[in-house]
Amino acid sequence: MKLPTPAGIATLVTYVATIPAANLAVTHFGAVPVGFDYAAPAGVYMVGLALVLRDLARESVGRGAVLAAIAVGTILSYFLADPTLAFASAAAFAVAETMDFVVYEPLRQRGLLIAMLASNVVGLLADSLLFLKLAFGSFEYLPGQILGKAWMTLAAIAVLSLLRHRKRATA
Repeated sequence: MKLPTPAGIATLVTYVATIPAANLAVTHFGAVPVGFDYAAPAGVYMVGLALVLRDLARESVGRGAVLAAIAVGTILSYFLADPTLAFASAAAFAVAETMDFVVYEPLRQRGLLIAMLASNVVGLLADSLLFLKLAFGSFEYLPGQILGKAWMTLAAIAVLSLLRHRKRATA
């Protein structure tokens, strides 16, 4: 078994840290604009980042560590918010991250960016639908939730594409 690199461990820790950050953002900032006159609960960007980091952590530390991190993130999510938000956040995180993981694994052989894009679409939809229904009993923020998380996925794919292109150019 290969030991994780310091960068892999940092990715995993950052992934888990996005969960309390998302809960704190929702609690302290409420809704934020995400573009095109849409708003979403302030944790939207952290959750979008979590989906991206989950895929990157999978690449650097492996499946087992990511599954353990999903469990830790779910527990953290539950204990770091008011009861309604805690339940909604924990349930949405557990379901969405697991769905992201299930979609990512078989697609990974087709390439990192394809797997990341497809799994994040599934994850962000699941997270948005479940969180909004459980936390607010409404889908009022659904367009904003989807848009905010999509921005994070698209930004990550753009950065990874640029890094890949740069690496090939210098090789």
